[in-house]
Amino acid sequence: MIDIKNITKSFGTLQVLKGIDLHIDKGEVVSIVGPSGAGKTTLLQIIGTLDRPDTGSVCVDGIDTSRLPAKKLSDFRNQHLGFVFQFHQLLPEFTAIENIMIPAYIAGTSQKASKARAEELLRFMGLSDRASHKPNELSGGEKQRIAVARALVNNPAVILADEPSGSLDTRNKEDLHKLFFDLRDQFGQTFVIVTHDESLAAITDRTIHLRDGLIEVPQIEVLQTEEECLNLETTIPSE
Repeated sequence: MIDIKNITKSFGTLQVLKGIDLHIDKGEVVSIVGPSGAGKTTLLQIIGTLDRPDTGSVCVDGIDTSRLPAKKLSDFRNQHLGFVFQFHQLLPEFTAIENIMIPAYIAGTSQKASKARAEELLRFMGLSDRASHKPNELSGGEKQRIAVARALVNNPAVILADEPSGSLDTRNKEDLHKLFFDLRDQFGQTFVIVTHDESLAAITDRTIHLRDGLIEVPQIEVLQTEEECLNLETTIPSE
């Protein structure tokens, strides 16, 4: 689903990513954790084609995004990727259902089809009765669910979330975390989530630890690799 090879990225003299290799399977819910400055958001932006790496490649659903020109890259992002941010980024002048429909309009979907898809997502979120409400009439949890529905409206292959529960209280956090797995089970999306929330990271299928621009290999994996090497050495016949 997502193949990342030798991604590096610098801003001036500061090298933020120092050679990232990562594979994420279709339908996985993966969290990316690490201290501030580790490069988590930069990596997420590169996966999401919002920024380009200095070196390396990102393939999503078999498409090498580094080879796409600007217009095709924009179309790819709209049709294949969905984004959820810490703060919902809903447009205040539009209703909940109108906010959800915006990416579908950009993709050229008809108003009838866009509305039908938005209504389907509102039902799934349990927010059908909030369709005509504007963001200032919604709770924090409701706003974030609307933002998730907006990310899903074009049925993208991948949802990228940057601290999606960072602004929510405990109950709404738990509800949002459960929602990600419900959505994966219902619609089959792959989720890549940058988070500082240990409770969210603990329930994801896999946690990627990033530090100083590199993926940390858990100590247990290092020990297992050393043991495999030792076992291999003992099975090689001496000459």
